[in-house]
Amino acid sequence: MRVVTLTTDFGLNDWFVGTMKGVILGINARIPIVDITHQVPPGDVRAGAFALLASYSYFPKHTVHVAVVDPGVGSARAAIAIETANYFFVGPDNGVLSLALAEEKVRHIHRLENPKYFCESISRTFHGRDVFASVAGYLSRKTPLRHFGPAQEDLVRTTIPASKRSSAQVAGEIIYIDHFGNAITNLRQTDSRLRPGEIGRLTLPNERRRIPIAQFYQEVETGKPVAVLGSTGFLEIAINGGNAARTFRLKIGSRVILHRSSAE
Repeated sequence: MRVVTLTTDFGLNDWFVGTMKGVILGINARIPIVDITHQVPPGDVRAGAFALLASYSYFPKHTVHVAVVDPGVGSARAAIAIETANYFFVGPDNGVLSLALAEEKVRHIHRLENPKYFCESISRTFHGRDVFASVAGYLSRKTPLRHFGPAQEDLVRTTIPASKRSSAQVAGEIIYIDHFGNAITNLRQTDSRLRPGEIGRLTLPNERRRIPIAQFYQEVETGKPVAVLGSTGFLEIAINGGNAARTFRLKIGSRVILHRSSAE
């Protein structure tokens, strides 16, 4: 049995997510459906792509991952389904699937153009329900990808901005802010040669202070800032018991410069 996951910017106050699940269950009433998140900032394709990247590989093989962050809904942007060596992915061809797919061996990409596998009436504003949820339901029943529409060679891609390294510092930026206000940067341990316990100086947009790089949040006192190599493999700026994004007025794209310690 294939699991279906949902990643969207729909929130939970409206009927959107529940209706998508209804469509899937109407096609396959036995399928497990897992919510990854529905709190992606509205229209933020890269944030949706990052949420999918951080989570998709923890699911069983052949899981169908549906990601709908779709500011171009109703336009000429393509809708696609993709089979990799391990999973299936369904969503708009706008980059929201691309960070996860960069980690996978892509076998087939097909455009979703066969109305036989859509809802009977297709809205111009809710392809999450009428196209993507419906296709996910059929994929969970092992319908071959080729039935949904023609093959295509590649997809639209978004990327995580590259850090910039010099002899004295590593420059990066904030790429995601989580529910706790932790600001996740594009700095990896391998990129920046950081070591747990090393002391560096992070230059933030509105602050200049020395922030310890620790293994976990409570290595510093409550209310103190800390930089932690988080579960996603990226350096995140946090405050023990607080909200780093709010305290330091951080947002997506805010610059971060890590000055290496004099010991390096």
